[in-house]
Amino acid sequence: MTRVVLSEEAELDALTAFRFYEERREGLGERFRDHVGIAFGRIQASPELSPIIYRGLRRKLVERFPYAILYRVYPGLVYVVAIMHAKQNPAIWKRRASGGEPG
Repeated sequence: MTRVVLSEEAELDALTAFRFYEERREGLGERFRDHVGIAFGRIQASPELSPIIYRGLRRKLVERFPYAILYRVYPGLVYVVAIMHAKQNPAIWKRRASGGEPG
């Protein structure tokens, strides 16, 4: 099975979104986390199914939340560069896509 690795920035993205939703309504952050987990499972099962949106970077939308998981596919590995809100400035994930690679 393909291994999914998150960049430090992607981990922070997920934590920030979780806290935001949890502050809005108790349990909503957990629902967000669950839907991100479902998206990760789908990425693991078929990493090349999601469309390429920028220089080999793929996008998987998170159901029921306005977020996308942005990742690159390597042999046996999916490297997540961002978990971004749909209205966030695309320059942020483009910068990340040009930067760090999996360690």
